[in-house]
Amino acid sequence: MSRRRCAEKRQILPDPKFNDQLVTRFVNNLMVDGKKSIAFRIFYDALDIVEAKKQDAEKSALEIWKDALTNVMPHVEVRSRRVGGATFQIPMQIRPDRKISMAMKWMILYARRRNEKSMAQKLASEVLAAAREEGAAVKKRMDTHKMAEANKAFSHFRF
Repeated sequence: MSRRRCAEKRQILPDPKFNDQLVTRFVNNLMVDGKKSIAFRIFYDALDIVEAKKQDAEKSALEIWKDALTNVMPHVEVRSRRVGGATFQIPMQIRPDRKISMAMKWMILYARRRNEKSMAQKLASEVLAAAREEGAAVKKRMDTHKMAEANKAFSHFRF
């Protein structure tokens, strides 16, 4: 632990189209090599594709994206802890801001691994799949929860 004061959290500006800070946070994770305008274009194009492909008439593309993000969010994770020469995987609750960032990173990671033509199409497909509780990002969350459930016996080692 550092003896100096903690770094203050920077204020994230809301995005220009939806005026939402969560969108900007997602775009910052999506961004490669500091190309933020390209990342915004990819995200907005993906939401346009979601708007065209959606089955739910009363929900907007942004609401579908937020539902998908909620479906990908993990609630528990396992952390390694060394106790008496052995390393245990200990299940722990996740802080709310970490839940969101993990969900975003997983969604982008598995969107990049998809087999569509453009990144916007890949992201749109992953968002639609996650909104229906399918897809690789949701499977990652399920695997994380299963791992925590399997190691529940070691939860008394919590620090």
